[in-house]
Amino acid sequence: MDERDMEIEGMIIGNDGEEERLERYTSGSAEDKDSLRQPLLLKNARINNTSQLAIVGANVCPIESLDYEIIENDLFKQDWRSRTKDEIVQYIFLKWTLALLIGLGTGVVGFLNNLAVENLAGFKLLLTNSLMLKQKYYQAFAAYAGCNMVLAFAAAALCAYVAPAAAGSGIPEVKAYLNGVDAPSILAPSTLFVKIFGSIFGVAAGFVVGKEGPMVHTGSCIAFLLGQGGSRKYRLTWKWLRYYKNDRDRRDLITCGAAAGVAAAFRAPVGGVLFALEEAASWWRSALLWRTFFTTAVVAVVLRGLIEFCRSGNCGLFGQGGLIMFDVNSAKPVYSTPDLLAVILLGVIGGILGSLYNYFVDKVLRTYSIINEKGPSLKIVLVLAISLLTSCCSYGLPWFSQCIPCPDYLGDDQCPTGRSGNYKNFQCPPKYYNDLASLFLTTNDDAIRNLFSSASDKEFQLSTLLTFFVAIYCLGIITYGIAVPSGLFIPVILAGASYGRLVGTFLGSFTSLDAGLFGLLGAASFLGGTMRMTVSLCVILLELTNDLLVLPLVMLVLLISKTVADCFNKGVYDQIVKMKGLPYLEAHAEPYMRNLVASDVVSGPLVTFSGVEKVGTILHILKVTKHNGFPVIDETPFSAAPQLCGLVLRSHLLVLLKGKKFTKQRVRVASGIMRRFIANDFLKPGLGKGIQLEDLDIKAEEMEMYVDLHPISNTSPYTVVETMSLAKAAVLFRELGLRHMLVVPKTLERPPIVGILTRHDFMAEHILGLYPQLDPHKKQP
Repeated sequence: MDERDMEIEGMIIGNDGEEERLERYTSGSAEDKDSLRQPLLLKNARINNTSQLAIVGANVCPIESLDYEIIENDLFKQDWRSRTKDEIVQYIFLKWTLALLIGLGTGVVGFLNNLAVENLAGFKLLLTNSLMLKQKYYQAFAAYAGCNMVLAFAAAALCAYVAPAAAGSGIPEVKAYLNGVDAPSILAPSTLFVKIFGSIFGVAAGFVVGKEGPMVHTGSCIAFLLGQGGSRKYRLTWKWLRYYKNDRDRRDLITCGAAAGVAAAFRAPVGGVLFALEEAASWWRSALLWRTFFTTAVVAVVLRGLIEFCRSGNCGLFGQGGLIMFDVNSAKPVYSTPDLLAVILLGVIGGILGSLYNYFVDKVLRTYSIINEKGPSLKIVLVLAISLLTSCCSYGLPWFSQCIPCPDYLGDDQCPTGRSGNYKNFQCPPKYYNDLASLFLTTNDDAIRNLFSSASDKEFQLSTLLTFFVAIYCLGIITYGIAVPSGLFIPVILAGASYGRLVGTFLGSFTSLDAGLFGLLGAASFLGGTMRMTVSLCVILLELTNDLLVLPLVMLVLLISKTVADCFNKGVYDQIVKMKGLPYLEAHAEPYMRNLVASDVVSGPLVTFSGVEKVGTILHILKVTKHNGFPVIDETPFSAAPQLCGLVLRSHLLVLLKGKKFTKQRVRVASGIMRRFIANDFLKPGLGKGIQLEDLDIKAEEMEMYVDLHPISNTSPYTVVETMSLAKAAVLFRELGLRHMLVVPKTLERPPIVGILTRHDFMAEHILGLYPQLDPHKKQP
């Protein structure tokens, strides 16, 4: 072992008798080793190997945390103090400009998404219907299933080979990112590209999926790209753009993007803001509320203008109904006690069915993850198999349904119609329609319109509603998790509306509420049972139906369904976050954390730097460790006793070493570094990886030189005393959006720092791995 290795080991183990403590401990009794309060050094010798890998797409990727903390060092203070009034105005102007661009981009993408889906699906359905009218039933099925499989193959190929992270909804990944989890590729340009086109192909292919979840992911990707702070590759290095080269401002932009995605998907601007507040964001403030609301308002204006343009027939098959908007204005606003009892029953059923839905989705996702690990080809085979099964159900099940005479109040030109609407002829004679085909052989949006329709309570038979509910319930479960962008909102609304209308039709003689309103309340109850959201779902449904009179009933059914479902399991997005292994920090601490203190879960080894450190030592530590933050300790001659100077980041050390502002003597040269660097040099890069360890070219003589770390050290890191409750530390860590939390000793006689807590140290698998006796689900002997 050379001198540099011995010096590093001294920093890791320390020279204050801790080695002797470790030796005494390892030779002690088994009872000592199993005690709850183990010696801290043994914990520092442990390495936290849990929660640092997660599933992104079908790949297992390393997980890092985002730096939401404001770094306060000498360079930052110099930049902040020198910022002029004009620069502050530029920064504020850029915030609102980027919010405007996010709204414009997401609105246009949402419109084009609907335009493409309506035309692709419309062509497929028109071709199938024309063959059916000619009684070419086998050719009609071949055309229908063939078009579905071609579209499904295109979506699966994009996800399997271009961007695996684009598969699925994307909401769990966005939610984890806004919580502080940095997973590779979840917001990359390739993911955005595949999310847009894969969602178009997947929805048009007839899968029981929606484009609403992917739209949230799409809006977040657009916001992420706009918040990169420019690009050297494309020579977009405008000084203003540098303001956003930090995770804190990017987080706000992505929150706006997530809200814009919901607004573009449902044409619900207020619902989008509340969705971001209730489900997506982990941090919120009033200033962000204004910008998010502005972004969703821009989306609403863009969509309205584009839809009005399409009403003149310039957009092919799109424009008749616009983006999804369900009309239940004919519902009776007056309700009595039997009606309220029926609504309560709907809420209870929705909570039970929703929790069961989440349970099966979790099991199916775990099964599919095994298949997806086998390679891209098996992903595509699985998608094609589900596509063929969906086509067989959509085309085959209507054959078992009876033909129903068209209502008398409709003219010959309205029943049946070959394009859209409530009535599909299928194999029936003239002036008759197939009610099950009217739900299956149409777009998902039109199927929901049919179920929400209040024209007639007997429009759909009980057997039809039951068959459709069972089919959609099962197909929705087995479809989510295949390699296509897929949202859960539409499948859940379809299943909920069908069972709600089924209950309404069955209780027709006991209640004054019509079947269409029951369909809406059933969808609300199922959404509450699966998503576990209340306020945002309530507003989204009201904006979708344009009927404020049903507000009390929707509120009641959402509250009941969520309460019932919470008795069984968590929301579907929370389950997916956990299943993927994303280290998500909950808003509350687990009860067993109150039995531990901060020092009980500190993992190591703890590596520290001196205020003026040898270049070779820094370089060697960066090579042998993967830590992203290192405490800086001032010692003699810079301090009378060892004291904590601050925290330095790995990325900042790489910039400093690349600048080569070294000295031959171990002295402080902060002024020279301040002249050599500016604050912008240490900003976080965008999509690029920034400076890597391999980019450094340190010569042999420079390895023995010194570098002053004081100017780049965060002199005000967040610290907690080692005896603080772990539950309290976890809440503090999440609320402040930290990446590193320093644990300091309670007594002055000890070294100035005990260890560092990171996101992974608060994960249940790490804590219960250290102290299995605290596991609430484990039977105690």
